[in-house]
Amino acid sequence: MLPGQLPRLLPAGFAAGPASMAGHLARYGPLPIIGRGGRHPASVIEEVNRSGLTGRGGGRFPTGRKLAAVAAGHAPVVVANGTEGEPASAKDKVLLARSPHLVLDGAVVAAEIVGAAQAVVVVHRSVREIIDGAAAERIQSRADRVRVRVVTAASRFVGGEASAVVHWADGGPPAPMARPPQLWEQGLGSAPTLVQNVETLAHLALIARYGASWFRSVGTPQEAGSMLVTILGAVRGPGVHEVAIGTPVAELLSLAGGASAPIQALLIGGYFGSWVDAAAAACLPFSSAGLAVLGLSAGAGAGLVAALPADACGLRETARVAGYLADESAGQCGPCLFGLDAIAWALDQLADGRSRDLRLLRRWLGQVDGRGACGHPDGAVGLVRSALDLFGPELQRHARGWCCGTTSVLPVPPRRQR
Repeated sequence: MLPGQLPRLLPAGFAAGPASMAGHLARYGPLPIIGRGGRHPASVIEEVNRSGLTGRGGGRFPTGRKLAAVAAGHAPVVVANGTEGEPASAKDKVLLARSPHLVLDGAVVAAEIVGAAQAVVVVHRSVREIIDGAAAERIQSRADRVRVRVVTAASRFVGGEASAVVHWADGGPPAPMARPPQLWEQGLGSAPTLVQNVETLAHLALIARYGASWFRSVGTPQEAGSMLVTILGAVRGPGVHEVAIGTPVAELLSLAGGASAPIQALLIGGYFGSWVDAAAAACLPFSSAGLAVLGLSAGAGAGLVAALPADACGLRETARVAGYLADESAGQCGPCLFGLDAIAWALDQLADGRSRDLRLLRRWLGQVDGRGACGHPDGAVGLVRSALDLFGPELQRHARGWCCGTTSVLPVPPRRQR
């Protein structure tokens, strides 16, 4: 049975808990066989290319190109990335909890396309039991032609980076690996490795069933399909929603029950995202292209919108996040080990009114940007820069002892002892 246009990934009937294998098949139908007498893998890759599916973990890299690159290697392996170490995001955890079989379908499809005998599914600890149960159900029903191994993700923000996930699944520390070689050349067990976010794989499972035209029936011509978005902060019903890419930002907030207080700014893209003026963003499409007018390079990629109310301080919120990101780095290079700590300290001084020297912070931002061993310091720098651009006029008032902040919005775990 072909499901309705939306929701695709989070059917309302599954809201009370994870779907059983029988319920999953009743909703979506059987998974087509790829290879071994079924559809030719090359034809499925072409279908994925026509669909325009891109990664839903934030990078937005074309999925078909990744599949083709790994398929060209010898004895590859597939890794499903469901780590979701971002404290503000819940989209992957909700997807895994409500539609585990759809994610496992995607991992199996990806493995069959690239010729892998194994798929490793790395998931947040909060949903490990659900995924174990779904995997066991599939073994009992002999539904899969690919061996699926489930691994609990490391509890580190940087542990969600693709090479860090592979390193962890291989028994190493959850830290990004030096490149080259690229993961599609040499990853898990030194084999060519396809790493895809779990939402991407769920979409892949639907494209394998229904085709590119169906997938493209929502979204924009440039950015096709739907996506999961975590909405939190000053909204009446924070949570995860599935939306067509290109939905206006104001409509996203309406899906979450609308504003619960006057909103001054939005954090779009999570802790590697950017702060933007709420009024300027409201009428824009929630897509990478639509948000580019505000200078958001990642745009809607990470699927997160946090609404900052008027009684919260954007500088103070960003200082808290900057301290967290400094703690969560892999500590493998100077920009992370020294730069992020210094940036967090300087921003904290400015937010608390203990310093007026913005030049020092901006100099450190420039010294860190683009010099890290991975993208972690760049993401932190981008967030801080956006805060200084949007909330900079408040710095003089902070220096005089005034701050608008009476509440905290962004979830930040306690700082680690180092």
